[in-house]
Amino acid sequence: MFITESIAEFAAFQPEKVFISYQDRDTTYGEFYEKAKRVAAFFQQKNYQKGDIIALYALNSDVFLISYFGIQLGGFTAMPVNTKLAAPEVEYIFSNSQARALIYDVRIEEVIRNTSHHFEDVLTIGRDDTLGQVIADTALQFKPVPLQSDDTAVVMYTSGTTGKPKGVMLTNGNIGSTADIWAEAMDISGDDRMLVSTPLFHCAASHVFVVPVTNKGGSIVIEEAFSPDQTLGMLKSSRPTMFFGVPAMYSILLNRPDIKNAELSSLRLFCYGAAPMPYELVKQLKETFPDVKVQNCYGQTENAPAASSLKDHFALDKIGSVGEVLPQTEIRVVDEFGDPLPVGQVGEIVVKGPQVMKGYLRNEEATRQAIKNGWLYSGDLGKFDEDGLLYIVDRKKDMIIRGGENVYPVEVEEVLYQIPQLLEAAVVGVPHEVYGEVPKAYVVVKEGQSATEEEIRDYCATQLAKYKVPLEVEFMDELPRNASGKVLKHTLRTTAQEAGGN
Repeated sequence: MFITESIAEFAAFQPEKVFISYQDRDTTYGEFYEKAKRVAAFFQQKNYQKGDIIALYALNSDVFLISYFGIQLGGFTAMPVNTKLAAPEVEYIFSNSQARALIYDVRIEEVIRNTSHHFEDVLTIGRDDTLGQVIADTALQFKPVPLQSDDTAVVMYTSGTTGKPKGVMLTNGNIGSTADIWAEAMDISGDDRMLVSTPLFHCAASHVFVVPVTNKGGSIVIEEAFSPDQTLGMLKSSRPTMFFGVPAMYSILLNRPDIKNAELSSLRLFCYGAAPMPYELVKQLKETFPDVKVQNCYGQTENAPAASSLKDHFALDKIGSVGEVLPQTEIRVVDEFGDPLPVGQVGEIVVKGPQVMKGYLRNEEATRQAIKNGWLYSGDLGKFDEDGLLYIVDRKKDMIIRGGENVYPVEVEEVLYQIPQLLEAAVVGVPHEVYGEVPKAYVVVKEGQSATEEEIRDYCATQLAKYKVPLEVEFMDELPRNASGKVLKHTLRTTAQEAGGN
């Protein structure tokens, strides 16, 4: 079932149930469906055609989701845009996608003012609130549109950490399958209440959590953005059953002095993703909240995202693993020729399933490189263990070759996270005149703690082969991250090279 069909069904079956809570506003399924239909009807009356792209540049809110699903309901393609990007990056996405219309939040309009792409229609959230006027216009008449599984429902641009961002085309079928896959993997039901604090323009918040919970008739609590004080307060007051965060968010929350006294009895599941969760952090989370299960979610925008998941019973025994292959999904680890590798050997992770993207928008060559014989080549290096659990060794492009020896940054980072004084750590390869490149660590020390470069390197030397020990350690106030919480390692590499590498 497509997500738009699920919303229509629950609007008829449970119209009075609260679907979305945002700040002091509750929106029922019945109300939500009517508002989404008006968004669809607005573009229908403007004679937009099926598949036309409508850009959505907005902060987390209830109207974000009304717009997001309303666009799809009309048979159009929703394109949520990363609000952390600079104006030239946003301009590229607008231009490359050939978006016809724009819905944007005036609170973050400075970037929009510095772009020049021509839109046929622009709706605002906030000042003038032309989107609000559309949503309230009962005269707008929605015309049901027959949607097909292969219709492009959403375009999401990749983060562009290497080269220009690419527009990932996700179909109604992709998103519907992802909803079913994650609902089964996380045992989601209509009783679930999901707190969303990560950006809705990102596929993790929207497709791993909002869509599966919606598909089961549950409820969504939206927070505009993560903040240590507010998010902890929301975890207490909104009484969610599920919460998702990147490891850095959990680290910040767990280092709050009041976290151990937090009453979170409604929670059943802590989910995490975007980066590996260090053993000590998982252990601390489980010790602090012993009645709440933890689950790792792994996937990419190109697979909607859904590939594998590490469930609670393996959380501490299989640390570093991204878990078992998800339902309806196949995963292989292959060599450079595409041939499967034996257990324990490192190769590229490839994924097949109904959630794999249609392709990259207006980029057939990149699509051919990414999808071969139905398999999506992830760019992640990994391996399977003897129990069939998958491990991400590193991004293919992040692997360090030191004098002919392969160094996987994730392995070094795992050791750094064992050092109690460190809050965050990232390892990249930097140029070296003898070895070609060597590992360098960037670390953030916890507030009120201290550590020296010598202490950090000495500890690493007790846990790692000599060639894996960072040659240099640099201290930072915070690590650079993109909107999904992933560390921007290309930024760190550039910083290191500008400083002379070693």
